[in-house]
Amino acid sequence: MQTLRAGPATLRVDRGRGGRLASLIVHGHELLVTRGPGPADPLMWGCYPMAPFAGRLRGARFRWAGATHQLEANHGGHAIHGTVFDRRWLIEQADEDYLRMRAPLEPGWPLRGWAVQELALHPSSLELRLEVHASDLPFPATAGWHPWFRRRLEVGGEVEVDLQAARWYPLGDDGLPTGDLAPVPPQRPWDDCFTALTWPVVLTWPGALRLEVYATADHVVRYDQQPHAVCIEPQTGPPDAANLGLARIVRRHDPLVVEAGWHWTLL
Repeated sequence: MQTLRAGPATLRVDRGRGGRLASLIVHGHELLVTRGPGPADPLMWGCYPMAPFAGRLRGARFRWAGATHQLEANHGGHAIHGTVFDRRWLIEQADEDYLRMRAPLEPGWPLRGWAVQELALHPSSLELRLEVHASDLPFPATAGWHPWFRRRLEVGGEVEVDLQAARWYPLGDDGLPTGDLAPVPPQRPWDDCFTALTWPVVLTWPGALRLEVYATADHVVRYDQQPHAVCIEPQTGPPDAANLGLARIVRRHDPLVVEAGWHWTLL
């Protein structure tokens, strides 16, 4: 476990469990759902990088370069959240407030490549950067982060989310986007992808803290169907992007890069 510190902020990173943010404490407030004792579902805690695909791939397969590539079905018959969220990452550089890590995409991904994640902690913010690289042959990719924010902190009220988006991906019977776009409907709870965004997405814990989430990504998934947590997931494409023709093509020396920032203010 690596620990970064900057002023009132302490970040713990578990490189052995997907290079994830295992804990982020700001002014004494733990913002993330942390790992409990005993076995833990790696999909359900902390904040982990998603690469080389974010969200689910329908049927755990995609077609590329004239071939159908079959992946491990690890979530209801689909593949979910890439291949690095539960993998051990190699530390390339570590300082008191900075960390750079690297992990291979394979096994689990049919084309050779690797991911790089950088984290820079400041007294009032966290900067994140994620890269997806191709070793030789090109492939379609998306990338992003999956943070599990606590609904309630130690003090104050339940979190309120302000997400401004003009478009939403309607879902098919299997819960995955159909590829169509529509105006955002007035409904909740959410497990949905939005685009045409206005950053930041703002999370406010009344009486405690305000968190602004920025990203260079043009999509975000909001998941709030759990009683203890809310997920705001910046990503470069919708779930199943490789099959919808909405993934970015990664080539050698031309990686996919996404950046995000979290900025907090005490209330």
